[in-house]
Amino acid sequence: MIGFLRFLGLLTVAVWLGGAIFFTLAAGTAAFSPDMKALLTTNYPYYSGAIAQIFVARYFRFQTVCGLIAIIHLLAEWLYLGKSPQQMWFSLLIGLVCLGLFGQFVVQPKMKVLHTIKYATNTSPEAKQAADQTFRAWHGATQIANLLVMCGLLAYFWRMANPPESTRFVSTAKFTS
Repeated sequence: MIGFLRFLGLLTVAVWLGGAIFFTLAAGTAAFSPDMKALLTTNYPYYSGAIAQIFVARYFRFQTVCGLIAIIHLLAEWLYLGKSPQQMWFSLLIGLVCLGLFGQFVVQPKMKVLHTIKYATNTSPEAKQAADQTFRAWHGATQIANLLVMCGLLAYFWRMANPPESTRFVSTAKFTS
């Protein structure tokens, strides 16, 4: 059972890390690729951004689900093995889940509104420029947060792949006369 539990934890963090890398390098950039520009022609900037918003919303949901599964796994390890999780790893998981939730419920809706204002036809040029600048700032912050999430996931993956070594010394309770 211990081996299965470890495998489940490793699988969860591997899927989470793989999804983060895939989104960052492939799916996230696909909306702004030359192929997408050729497909959307004159509607390119607005619709490619809208498509990217859909990708981002699903990515944040994916992060949240993977994070919750990882926390449940950590708690299952604690209950089954009887040893409490190290504070550092539990804090890292909570931080990663909080970043995902913040992105899902705060950042993504805000960026969606800014994207709409940026390309609206009935908006003043000043409002469009302000929305564009704010959108760029939020986008930069999310890129930095995504990089931090991937670094955290890489560290947690390393922890799952390299479990702590068992104690070197044997308990005195093992020796009875």
